[in-house]
Amino acid sequence: MNFIFKLLGDALYMIPVLLISLTVHEFSHGYVAYKLGDPTAKNAGRLTLNPLKHLDPIGTLMMIVAKIGWAKPVPVNTRYFKNPKQDMVKVGIAGPLSNIMMAFIFVVPMYTFNIIHQLGTMGSVGTWLATFFYLLYRVNLNLAVFNLLPVPPLDGSRVFYGILPDKYYFSVMKYEQYIGFAFLLIIILSPSILSGVFNVLTYPFDYAFGAFGRWVVGLFF
Repeated sequence: MNFIFKLLGDALYMIPVLLISLTVHEFSHGYVAYKLGDPTAKNAGRLTLNPLKHLDPIGTLMMIVAKIGWAKPVPVNTRYFKNPKQDMVKVGIAGPLSNIMMAFIFVVPMYTFNIIHQLGTMGSVGTWLATFFYLLYRVNLNLAVFNLLPVPPLDGSRVFYGILPDKYYFSVMKYEQYIGFAFLLIIILSPSILSGVFNVLTYPFDYAFGAFGRWVVGLFF
């Protein structure tokens, strides 16, 4: 019962965080593809900031429970691109970059409301805002790093394929489904491995953004 109450409590925080983070992530993919000449996402109604168009039920649940998940992939048709291989790199990296930008933006209010929470000047509202902006920061950072992993079907695989020499491209593509399945098994059976990878990969961003956030907030408190 306590687990259920905790899950519901987490959902109250995570749902608005996910609505913002996943929506901007998927919109960024669609917007870059559209600017490169592909109207597929726009025609499918995905070139929008309406979160209901982007959320995947299982991926959203995973984000609430495990803090790692996914949204519905934005459809892309490479036939519209002038340079399909290079343009797919741009489309693939757009989502993670949007999350990195949001983490950078949210780090200042995260530290600000953490201090306000410690001072107790806003009561329970300050506590909620401190937690909310912490999750906005952390979820966006995690989404960026997770999606940059060069494993299908994550965004990082699009970047990886884009820089892979042509003579190896089709050889790797033949095993794409198997690689993706193996990765899913690692997430399910050995989450500690993924957690260790995350700690290493997020550290540089966390360190740099944290230093910036503390410096800005230190100017006012």
